[in-house]
Amino acid sequence: MCGVLQLYRTWKENMKTPKGLAVGIFLAGLLLMLQVPPAVLAQDPDPSSRVARLNYSSGSVSFQPGGEGDWVQAVSNRPLTTGDNLWSDKDSRAELHVGSTAIRMDSETSLTFLELDDHVVQLRLSAGSVIVRVKHIDDGDTYEIDTPNLAFDLQRSGVYRVDVNADGNETVTTVWSGRGEATGGGDSYTVIAGQRARFSGTDQLDHEIDQLPGRDDFDQWALGRDQREDRAESANYISAEMTGYEDLDDYGRWQYVADYGPVWYPTQVAAEWAPYRYGHWVWIAPWGWTWVEDEPWGFAPFHYGRWAFVERRWCWVPGPVVVRPVYAPALVAFVGGGGSHFSIAIGGGPGVAWFPLAPGEVYVPPYRVSHAYVNNVNITNTRVNVTQVTNVYNIYNNTTNVTRVTYANQRVPSGVTAVSRETFVNARPVSRNLAQVDARQMAEARVTRNLEVQPAKASVLGAGQPVAMRPPARVMERSVIARHNPPPPRVPLEQRPATRNARIESPQPAPQPEVRGKETSRAPQPSPAARPDERPIPRAPGSARTQEAPPASRPQESARPEQRSRPRSSPAAEGARPESNRPLVRPAPPVQNKPEHQQTEERKFRTWQEQRPKTEAPPHPPEKHPPAEHAPQPQKPDKQ
Repeated sequence: MCGVLQLYRTWKENMKTPKGLAVGIFLAGLLLMLQVPPAVLAQDPDPSSRVARLNYSSGSVSFQPGGEGDWVQAVSNRPLTTGDNLWSDKDSRAELHVGSTAIRMDSETSLTFLELDDHVVQLRLSAGSVIVRVKHIDDGDTYEIDTPNLAFDLQRSGVYRVDVNADGNETVTTVWSGRGEATGGGDSYTVIAGQRARFSGTDQLDHEIDQLPGRDDFDQWALGRDQREDRAESANYISAEMTGYEDLDDYGRWQYVADYGPVWYPTQVAAEWAPYRYGHWVWIAPWGWTWVEDEPWGFAPFHYGRWAFVERRWCWVPGPVVVRPVYAPALVAFVGGGGSHFSIAIGGGPGVAWFPLAPGEVYVPPYRVSHAYVNNVNITNTRVNVTQVTNVYNIYNNTTNVTRVTYANQRVPSGVTAVSRETFVNARPVSRNLAQVDARQMAEARVTRNLEVQPAKASVLGAGQPVAMRPPARVMERSVIARHNPPPPRVPLEQRPATRNARIESPQPAPQPEVRGKETSRAPQPSPAARPDERPIPRAPGSARTQEAPPASRPQESARPEQRSRPRSSPAAEGARPESNRPLVRPAPPVQNKPEHQQTEERKFRTWQEQRPKTEAPPHPPEKHPPAEHAPQPQKPDKQ
């Protein structure tokens, strides 16, 4: 503070004379800089707290990483993010999850994540059919499906289907439940539950409203997947916003362990199985080195929570139940060196080794993040307080003179996994390329968060084999209409600068972490925060969206008040996102209020309402759940 006052006095003195004007201007700029928090001056935005996961595929499903030109076979459990592309070929299907939101692709469907972050899920559907089930939407969130002739905004939780014909000049939106708004051709159209709306044309849309059709095979398949997901017992113990929870029931069981609470044991693994051993490493920006597990259940336990070795078995400890835990690329610590070299030698060359973090151990990200992010990624994934996080944070940043951290799993006989650098970088299967290292050496090796191993193209493409199945050229080049302005496309790996040491902003007084929801009890009862599909998730007053009945008196109302007031991106407001960098996205033309248009739409709505069946069974009847006191109790661990 004294330094700032002295600079201010010097500035005033210099401004009194013409000769000191230049110096005064310089000092004024310096004063302004000092008023800006250090994080703003030196900190890039934190990465998204959520990603998508490909958890199911049948037939031929292809994947293209954002910015790359190659198409490879899609691999389950690979995290997907902004810019990534998927193609389900003829007679093929795929299912993805972003937290509790399910996205299902039918045959011959091209899907791109235009943007995926904490508040935006924006999809480019240039051909084919998708069914999206949204269980929960917060105020300020955007769920948008962009097609060649319109942008479809999902305004409420519900079940939606969008179909784009082969020529790309017709879009059909079906709202089984919820409410959406289609924008294109200078007009906007509200589509409510029970409606099927057909939009044809590009510069001007021809809009027709129809009753819900009979369910076809794609609808029935999606409904069956929803019903399976709704029966997941794991939602009693963890948040449904944890991507990947829905597959845990089929491959393991929950038990109660002292000091940890409910934990999950995998039941279909080999005796020598260990976490972060049966899979491969890939490079995904902005996180960097990311683990992809082989097992069909292998997503949530490797990007959330911690692993513990209890009674000679590995169990997954998910941590506190929060609305949305923060995703991490791999909750491990690397051992054997750091900086520009590694002290582990494998086959005459450098090696890489790692082990899973145990409950209560702090994860210090190797990518650029803020101090608040370090707090959030830890307290949402394990039971640890901010002081513990700061202490370990300081150790890795060499800001305090403290003893090194002791890690539990570093000394477990099966805890440490090591491979050659070539296996690591080229996304080769770790379990088939294990290296033998001295256990005592591993137990004493230095732990590091920085892994200075440069990625190669194979690191980005991953383990999928090259394929010829990809969208037709006309589909790949087809642009879509968008209301939300997405970021520019990613550039290929060879055009990106070499990776550098991750840097975390210098420790400031630790801000309170921004947890999306309040922590609930770890007792094995269903938690309101863990079942967002049943009831509103506890949030700050006035922040949660509500399920209103659509107003019959105003069928074509553009949106409810809070939806209309939601801030939207615009090219003028986002100078970092020039339209010229996104040839596959066209901004939606401004909506024009035409009285004749409103009258026509009102007549269409009345006709639809008159023809609607008097009684309709809800497409997704609410499932009855037992009261909290009758929740299933976890088993006690087997004595061995």
